[in-house]
Amino acid sequence: MTAVELIPKEEIPKYRLAKASADHSVELRPKLQGAQRLGNEFKAKATITFQTIDGPKRVETTVWTVTDDALQIKNGVVLPLGSLLDVDY
Repeated sequence: MTAVELIPKEEIPKYRLAKASADHSVELRPKLQGAQRLGNEFKAKATITFQTIDGPKRVETTVWTVTDDALQIKNGVVLPLGSLLDVDY
């Protein structure tokens, strides 16, 4: 398996997000809720892997909010759930 490039969360807006080849939002929902709880209660970070037009990217960040169709991280950056490939913490 190819390593996914780790980028600083501040660089996310520089990338054009793309939909993942398959929608993983339903299977990732429990992990997203856990990541949100870790972020809000313990200020712990999660690793989010998402799809861009340049290929998959990975970021380590605190998840602040999860909605039905997106997650929000620091500085108001929003990632659509359809672009997510994995969540780990």
